[in-house]
Amino acid sequence: MSFLTRTSILSEYINENLSLIPVINRFGIKLGLEDRTVEAICIDLRINVEFFLAILNTYLNEEYFPEKKLQEFDIELVMKYLKQTDVYYAHAQIPNIEKHLNAFIAMSDPNNKQLDLIRKIFYKFKDELLSRINAGLLDEDNSQALLLDLKNILIKHISGNFNENLCYAVIFSVDSLFSDLSKHNRIREKILKPKIKELEDSGIDDWQAIFADNDNSVHKEETQEISPRELEVLKFIAMGYLNKEIADKLNISLNTVLSHRKNITSKLGIKTVSGLIFYCISHGYISADEIEL
Repeated sequence: MSFLTRTSILSEYINENLSLIPVINRFGIKLGLEDRTVEAICIDLRINVEFFLAILNTYLNEEYFPEKKLQEFDIELVMKYLKQTDVYYAHAQIPNIEKHLNAFIAMSDPNNKQLDLIRKIFYKFKDELLSRINAGLLDEDNSQALLLDLKNILIKHISGNFNENLCYAVIFSVDSLFSDLSKHNRIREKILKPKIKELEDSGIDDWQAIFADNDNSVHKEETQEISPRELEVLKFIAMGYLNKEIADKLNISLNTVLSHRKNITSKLGIKTVSGLIFYCISHGYISADEIEL
């Protein structure tokens, strides 16, 4: 097994283990690491070096889990890391899978009925995981089973005409999240739950307030609903109409169209026409036959 130490050059380990990039990001560490040691980076960013090493070595080595060491750390330190991970899942990894999945479905045969099932499984997984995150991920985990089903269906059971390259992208992104969740749940199960039990045994029964930090709510940046008029504009954009043509079609001014486009981009968080096309197709607002990709 390969272990990071205080004197390890962090960039060398990242270069050999790219899966650590999102993990160090949760600690506020960005790329551009130069040849600095773990200790030097942690001191500069005021990160607990021993906790950082315990987490990264857990991710590097499947059979390594420093349970006793992690239990020695303060509960607030553990929970801060877990909440940062939850935010990463909600705002990075889940949207990344969704982006690849929407592209995969949009670029595959629209008559392939299996794609609807795949989409439904993903959205069921997404809803369950986000619900568990908001509840502190302390209840029974069914979301991982759905994620595993999604991967297995794509590998073993999908048939018909579909875009293979985009299918691979979905599988890789799903597998990345599944692996991350497995490691993350070990920390939550073996560290956080025992610490919460200690609090309850000592008479502190309002620990739920720890999870009530609105600044880290995974729903804070959820997509806002677009208005019926904005949806009309969105569909015309996806079908390739120019701003002036949309204005003429809807009998509104050009400035109004531009205003709607700005609102749509802001609400959906999608800036490109290709992204808007995928959004419309994946939500059933238009069919692939209505556009030219």
